[in-house]
Amino acid sequence: MTERRVRYDKKDHVAYITLDRPDVLNAMDLRMHEELARIWDDVEADDAVRVAVLAGAGGRAFSVGQDLKERARLGEQGAPPTTFGSRGLPGWPRLTERFTLSKPVLARVQGYALGGGFELALACDLVIASQDAVFGLPEARLGLIPGAGGAFRLPRQIPLKAAMGYLLTGRRMTAAQALDYGLVNEVVPAERLDECVAGWVDDLLASAPLSLRALKEAVMRSLDLPLPDAFTTEYAWEQRRRNSADAAEGPRAFAEKRPPRWQGN
Repeated sequence: MTERRVRYDKKDHVAYITLDRPDVLNAMDLRMHEELARIWDDVEADDAVRVAVLAGAGGRAFSVGQDLKERARLGEQGAPPTTFGSRGLPGWPRLTERFTLSKPVLARVQGYALGGGFELALACDLVIASQDAVFGLPEARLGLIPGAGGAFRLPRQIPLKAAMGYLLTGRRMTAAQALDYGLVNEVVPAERLDECVAGWVDDLLASAPLSLRALKEAVMRSLDLPLPDAFTTEYAWEQRRRNSADAAEGPRAFAEKRPPRWQGN
């Protein structure tokens, strides 16, 4: 039986996705991308899933990005060099290009998040990191570019000069620096990481699932819109939330002084 590259579990409305190649610091090869594509399809399709948590196996790395040994071998076999995006490659669309994924994704980052691993974290909605987490985009030092969105997302999420410094030099960023830039939501000691992630997951599950999806869509689609246009744009998930039973359940539960019972419709 072929060994799987990704562990996937669903429990209590949460999808747990774990990159599972700890012996190579969770480097991502093409087979891992294929597995991840099927998993993200399932996360989006399963209405029982409200939140996804993405992690790396072992304590040393979230992911160090592209499997460069595989890349070198593919290059020797005549495969074209990689560039921006993954269209036409195994696993497309990858998380970094799933611009309409409607459910919040939380990255649990411990150890190295380099190259494509950092790009995965940048594509997540929330990032919780251990104090030993290290972020970086070393592609320029390898004759490559951060083609899974690092060149585009990092300058949108931190100041331009700071982003250019990391992109052009491959310098690494500590968890404390990432927190200062606002790239991560919280930094905790490694022994408290799972507890902290669980707390964030509990808070996400306390929110109405359609509110989460409506908010994520509205925020991501409106980032580059003038403010008046953001107010008048139609958002599909907001229409579903507005006309849902949960939209009435929230105020009713508040008035009756009880926890809401979300149905997701």
